[in-house]
Amino acid sequence: MDSFEELRLIEPLQRSIRDEGYTKPTPIQAQSIIPLLEGRDILGCAQTGTGKTAAFMLPILQRLMETRKVMPRSTPRALILAPTRELAAQIGDSIHAYGKYLMLKSVVIFGGVGQQAQVQALSRGVDILVATPGRLLDLMNQGHVRISEVEIFVLDEADRMLDMGFIRDIQRIISKLPARRQSMFFSATLEPKVVELARTLVHDPIHVTISPETPTVERIEQSVYFVDKDKKDALLVKLLTNPAMSRVIVFTQMKHVANRVSIMLTHAGIRADAIHGNKSQGARIASLEAFRGGRVRVLVATDIAARGIDVEGVTQVINYELPNEPETYVHRIGRTARADASGEAISFCSGFEKSYLQSIERLIRKQIPVVLHHPYHSTSAMNATGAASRPPPKGNQQRGFRKSFGGPKNRSGGKHFGHGRFRK
Repeated sequence: MDSFEELRLIEPLQRSIRDEGYTKPTPIQAQSIIPLLEGRDILGCAQTGTGKTAAFMLPILQRLMETRKVMPRSTPRALILAPTRELAAQIGDSIHAYGKYLMLKSVVIFGGVGQQAQVQALSRGVDILVATPGRLLDLMNQGHVRISEVEIFVLDEADRMLDMGFIRDIQRIISKLPARRQSMFFSATLEPKVVELARTLVHDPIHVTISPETPTVERIEQSVYFVDKDKKDALLVKLLTNPAMSRVIVFTQMKHVANRVSIMLTHAGIRADAIHGNKSQGARIASLEAFRGGRVRVLVATDIAARGIDVEGVTQVINYELPNEPETYVHRIGRTARADASGEAISFCSGFEKSYLQSIERLIRKQIPVVLHHPYHSTSAMNATGAASRPPPKGNQQRGFRKSFGGPKNRSGGKHFGHGRFRK
């Protein structure tokens, strides 16, 4: 489809879409919106960054407008479950953007903050409720929200829900929903456990599979720097002296490493902040908004905290530590090259991470180019084989961790040794 006009959306939605600057629907929007407007269930295999939120949100807004009802307070007509607080807040932002010309009320609830403001918002009336499972169950148990009249139910990022241990919470929530409803189920993967959950939710669904990994990976200029782990700080600072790196996400495995790297960069004169699960919700939102608004140049993130982050204009993703799951690499680098833009992904690889790199290259079916000409190049890391290419047993690794990832080693400037240009 060449335009949103072909999707039978009402004028207020068309106007908000134009305000957002969108002209042509993404593949998942083109395949999903019309069936969803007709009331069909959906089983969607799609990741963040494919336009998935608009694919389900636009039909929800239109269907609720077409069948206006006066509901008891604290009783939503549509319920959207998200695995993380950041994703829930992001979906809430989308509702405001797409529904700004509609007379519909939405509320977003999540844990990590006081519940009083959320309870008050629910008591003023709600058409669309966006929630994380734990906080929703808490407020349901306290009698602050009732889902017995939900007409449309969305389970977003179901695979992540299961990975985070939410299966029992989800089952409890589903048991309170009315049997007659429209259900929308989205997951980045369709593993057996995910499909089993989907079967309990959707009835005669349309199946939509959008696989962005290959085109996204191809749009991203990837490179790997072999570097000893105690030289990673110096390499990171040197790369960030390049002003073209204007909005960068740096990924670490551990929360305390994210904090340490953020502090190290700040001491080096680089505006940075960290986002991870140990931060309060208010602090996480503040960090994300500072990054989105350009007040922070580098966001240092762990994988769970970064899931669902969708910030336009991320110029580079840097894997300070390679993930131990190759699929996570694809999720990480997908934070750049959004909406058909290009981007760059740089990975630091020490000797024991060599096996992680090999798994990633098998998954993406290509060899990542190696940058040899930089002052911290490690021949031993590049040539690591056998036990030297694998992480040590957990106990040994943990005991050596603080020493290996100590404070900043080098704050010198220098040129960026990668190459290429990137649209912001």
